[in-house]
Amino acid sequence: MDILPKYGLLQYRNAARIYKKPVTESLQLFKEESKFLKVSIFVSYKQEELEELDSAINFLKGFGVLIYTDYIFNMPKDEANNTLSPTEHLRQETENKIKGNKKFVFLATENAIQSKQCKWEIRYASTQKPLDQIAILPVREDYTDYGGAEYLQKYPYIQKNAITPDTYDIKFPNGDVMELGAWLAS
Repeated sequence: MDILPKYGLLQYRNAARIYKKPVTESLQLFKEESKFLKVSIFVSYKQEELEELDSAINFLKGFGVLIYTDYIFNMPKDEANNTLSPTEHLRQETENKIKGNKKFVFLATENAIQSKQCKWEIRYASTQKPLDQIAILPVREDYTDYGGAEYLQKYPYIQKNAITPDTYDIKFPNGDVMELGAWLAS
């Protein structure tokens, strides 16, 4: 699996902006975007990695898609009238959003591949979506492969194009390759 270097992903964080925004403000702006004529994507990520999430969202936004993450969940304001605990509500909302979004992208950082929540999300997505609607966005500090994450090899993943380094592809487990923009639009 070709791993994207973390510094390469982080370059997208403020690339499309005239001035830098704090991570929380940047992520809030994504919630307010128009949904008109956009393919929707659920992005799974490790909760503590907001800078990586913001960078990945900015990277994917370049392809004209609508991003959904649980970071922008609206938890119920009136807990007294809610029969679900916050954890159960989050799990149910996550299930609904994974089902409701057309694509699923797993932001596979070293910490995320060890996260029980992320593992659950990708397993759940694989029961709700065809394999060709799921992709791994592998990110590491260096170019080495992940150890102990063999389960990721059964999913398509996002990689830099070998011929045109400024473009990205989806590489499927069977070896087929598709341009990332075409995959996101399909």
